[in-house]
Amino acid sequence: MTRRGASYVALARIRDADGRLRRVTGAARTDSAARARLKQRLLERPGFGTGGLLDLTSSFRDLADLWLEDLDLQKLSDGTKENYRDDLRLHVLPQFEHFALGEITTGRVEWFLRSERAVSYSRAKHSRTMLNLLFGFALRHDAVPRNPVQGTSPLRRPKGEPQALTVDQIRAIRDAATRWRTGPDVKGPKPDGQVREIIEVLLGTPLRIGECLALRACDVEDGPSGMTISVTGTVVLRTGSGAVRQDHPKTEHSIRRIAVPDFAADVVRARLPAVPTTDPQRTIFANRAGKPLSPFNVRRTFRAFLELADLAGEGITLRWYRRTGATVIARGASADAAATFLGHGSTAITEGHYIEPDRSVDRGPAGILERTLRRVNPDISLLSTDDGAGDDPALDFLDEEDIEAA
Repeated sequence: MTRRGASYVALARIRDADGRLRRVTGAARTDSAARARLKQRLLERPGFGTGGLLDLTSSFRDLADLWLEDLDLQKLSDGTKENYRDDLRLHVLPQFEHFALGEITTGRVEWFLRSERAVSYSRAKHSRTMLNLLFGFALRHDAVPRNPVQGTSPLRRPKGEPQALTVDQIRAIRDAATRWRTGPDVKGPKPDGQVREIIEVLLGTPLRIGECLALRACDVEDGPSGMTISVTGTVVLRTGSGAVRQDHPKTEHSIRRIAVPDFAADVVRARLPAVPTTDPQRTIFANRAGKPLSPFNVRRTFRAFLELADLAGEGITLRWYRRTGATVIARGASADAAATFLGHGSTAITEGHYIEPDRSVDRGPAGILERTLRRVNPDISLLSTDDGAGDDPALDFLDEEDIEAA
C-alpha cells in the first residue's frame, strides 16, 4: 500500500493467463477502499475462472446451466441427452444447487452417492456419471482445481446372474398372449396381435425392443436359403414427438445382418403385405397412424401377458428374450457367436449380462475316475501292503505322495 497525494494505492503482482507477471493497482480515497478496488480488478482479469464465466464462487446451478448449453452442441442421440437432463434435474441438481463450486468437496459427494446407492445401484451410477461430466466441464474451463468425484468410494455392482426364460415360461407366455382380451366379456377394441408377434421376433432374433420396432420392409431379405434382416436403427421416445425411428442403433457394433429362424421369419412374412410399398420408411410394426409403436406401450401389454400367465412376480421383462437367445446360441455354438449375433463389441458384456450360467454337471471326469480307480477285487484295499497290490497297471501313475494322501 502506498500514498499518492490524497489517494491510497494498493499494488499486487499476478501471473496472467499467458504466464507473464504483471502489476495490478487499485486506487481510492481510503486504504480499505483501495484494497477492495484491487481485489475487484484481480477478479475481473482473464485467468483462473475463464475470464468470469465460472470460478470457485460460482453456484452449482450456474455450472449446470452452462453445461446444458454445451450439451445441446454435442453429437449425442436425443435419447441420451434427454436422459442426462432428467438425471440432472431429478437427482443431482436438487442436492447441490445451493452450493458454490468451491464448497462441493469429495466428502459431500461421497455422502450423496452413498444415499443414492441406498436407493439403487443404477441411480447412484447415473448420478456419479452426471457429476463427472459436470466437473469435467468445469475443469476444462479452469473453474475448479480438481474433480471432487475423484477419490470417492467405488460403486460395487450387486452380485447377480443373468436369467433366461425356461421352455415352460416361453410356453406359458405364448399361451397367455393368444388368450389375452379374447373372452366374450371383453369390452373395447380387440387386440391386433402385434405384441404377440413382436415377442416371437424377439425370441428368434434376439433384438433389443427398439431395434425390433424399427424394422422396415427394406431391412428384410427373404431368399431360398432363408430370411436375413439388417439392423440399421432403433425406436426411441422423444419429448413432444412420441415414438420415432432413429436412423442408427445403440452402438456401431449394433449395425449388423443376422439370419432369422423360420418360426420368427413366418411372423415377418405375414406382416410384410400390410406395409405400403409407397412408404419404404414405414416400420413393419406400426400403430393405426402408420407411426412406430411405442416401446412403453409394448412393455405394458407384455406385463399384461405375464399377469395372465401367473408370471408377474418372476421379474421377467422383454430383455429376458435377448438373454434367452444369447444363452441358447452360446450353448449351441460359442460366446463369440452370441456376442456377434447380439451386436456386442466383445464377449465380456454378453457373458456378464446375457448368458445364463451353465449349471449342468459334466459326468465325463467321474467316468474316467471310475474306470481307472475302481477296485477289481473289493476284498483287497487300495492301500494294501500285499506284494501283488502294486502290480495293477491302472495304478502305475500313483506316486508315493498320492498313496500317503489317500
